[in-house]
Amino acid sequence: MQVKWKKLLLSLLITLACEILLNFLGLDDLADYGEFVFEKPYPVLLSLKYSFN
Repeated sequence: MQVKWKKLLLSLLITLACEILLNFLGLDDLADYGEFVFEKPYPVLLSLKYSFN
């Protein structure tokens, strides 16, 4: 499997630039909260199931 370095580097730079811009605008926390809200709750349910042994 050959790594496409130009595409990888470009996507990393775009992601980094977007993170910096959103953090500067104060919207990065909002995006993190959105990921938290829409994340599937399965790990929480599994941890609750096994924490009451």
